[in-house]
Amino acid sequence: MITFFRKIRQKLLSQNQITRYLVYALGEIVLVVIGILIALQINTWNENIKLNQQQKSYLTRLIQENKSDVLTFAAEIERLEKNSEKIANLSSILNSKVYSDSLLVLSTTEFIIYGSLYPSFNPSISTYEDLSSTGNLGIIKDTGLRDQIVAHYKKYQAVELDFKVNTDWAIPIDAPLFMQTDALRFDTGLTSFLFSEISVGTMADEIKANQELYLRNAALHYWINKDCIRLLNEINAETLIFINHLEDSIKSDKKSSKE
Repeated sequence: MITFFRKIRQKLLSQNQITRYLVYALGEIVLVVIGILIALQINTWNENIKLNQQQKSYLTRLIQENKSDVLTFAAEIERLEKNSEKIANLSSILNSKVYSDSLLVLSTTEFIIYGSLYPSFNPSISTYEDLSSTGNLGIIKDTGLRDQIVAHYKKYQAVELDFKVNTDWAIPIDAPLFMQTDALRFDTGLTSFLFSEISVGTMADEIKANQELYLRNAALHYWINKDCIRLLNEINAETLIFINHLEDSIKSDKKSSKE
């Protein structure tokens, strides 16, 4: 093609047709410019397709992780509710006038194994960390959605901090039960075998002798569980709303691309 145009220019020059040559040369320049603009437009179009695909990939990953979080939150709420039942059961028995030694030992065992555990908050944040650390957050074209993503994970951080505050507050209060008594004797899954064997009656007597410590710890863990259940319910509801926004954004982009 280049050789063809060169031959035309040479022919016009040899025929001394300067005006026609200049017009032709100008036309050739215009064609080159148009070709460059078309190439740039195609490149921009391809780049936009690539960015749209990346955005969809990120949004899809965020949806998947947040749906997983919803399941995780629900499972943790269920665990804390069951643990709170164990706590309330021990408190009820300790405050009761009538109970058997075996029932007291059983309820204490269930408290140590389940009720004395702390709540946990472990959401999935790998995709958000990827977006933040790589600067790819800008790939999200909708600035409103981008702000929602940032705000959502700031809420995650706030809930995580609340869980930590609860734990940090409770540990000093929690410690005396395990330092001043043989409470770990009742953890039949991990530590009970480390203690010498004693009768159920003797174990019950030790629990009664430290009743106030057990009741204090029961109240402590019950309060923490209920507070964390409240936090989990709140963040769970907000996460469901967030998922809907992400899904609506993908649907909107798909509809725009068809139009």
